[in-house]
Amino acid sequence: MIEVDNAGPNSFVLLQVGERRFALPADNVAELAPPLRLHQFPHTSPLVAGVIVRRGHIVPVYDAGLVLAGKIPSVHRFYLVARREFSDATELSAIPVNGECELTTGEVQPCSSERPSYISGELTVGEETLDVLDFEKLVTYQSAKGSEPAAAEARR
Repeated sequence: MIEVDNAGPNSFVLLQVGERRFALPADNVAELAPPLRLHQFPHTSPLVAGVIVRRGHIVPVYDAGLVLAGKIPSVHRFYLVARREFSDATELSAIPVNGECELTTGEVQPCSSERPSYISGELTVGEETLDVLDFEKLVTYQSAKGSEPAAAEARR
């Protein structure tokens, strides 16, 4: 389990959705929660898979796999619970992740090519270049695009 409470200003949580890895600024991450019961209900909210109850709070779960991997992964290991900032409030939201998560530090670089709005830059970790996610734009991405699931572009 990673410890994000003591993360520095250039710290990132590396996460896996589908077959791809991404980086998310560590100051957005509240915790990694074990697989919990997902409560589903009828709704028309794009990307919302349902809700989990975590530490007495109802936390919406977004199917980020539709946007990031083009499909919903069949298995996930954790829920990455992140903070969303509004004008005068903070709300917790979660996305399922299906691989190991780790904490790293680095400098975000501008994207080397045009990317979707939910990608805020690139982070190089060893030999790998990862897209840095803007969590707020990610969980609201599909609603801006309409009712069809958005497919992530393939990296070469």
